[in-house]
Amino acid sequence: MTDIPETTTMTDLSRRVALAAVGGTAVAGALAGCGDDDGGAQPAPDGAASGPADGEGGGEVLARVDEIPVGGGTVFADRSVVVTRPEAGTIVAFSARCTHQGCDVDEVSGGTINCPCHGSRFAVADGSVVSGPATEALPEVPVDVRGDTVSLR
Repeated sequence: MTDIPETTTMTDLSRRVALAAVGGTAVAGALAGCGDDDGGAQPAPDGAASGPADGEGGGEVLARVDEIPVGGGTVFADRSVVVTRPEAGTIVAFSARCTHQGCDVDEVSGGTINCPCHGSRFAVADGSVVSGPATEALPEVPVDVRGDTVSLR
């Protein structure tokens, strides 16, 4: 509990309480809109995907599907995201921030997402730890596959 200075009036307190309530409600509303029921994995099209055309409700386009190698992936360091394509027909994205000490992963090779700082490796299919020192999987990042593009959600 914080101390209230003796010069604070009830009007000051009421304003603070009202501002805190409004701010908290706005933050809660914004966070509620960030929920993801399907875990973020999206089928990659071998033809056209269903959904709105590019630019209609989707986020920033990261790449074309054919730019993400099957069995591998691509790190988008400027967005702190790594997009993988574990098999034809599947696109998944993860945070590029290693769960060990927060370094950014820098490559995808040999079926793993690799961190240069301490050698942690994560599976391209689900972000799980293949070898440590990390003990937690990379968090999934929701993406949309529309037509032949992969976009942040």
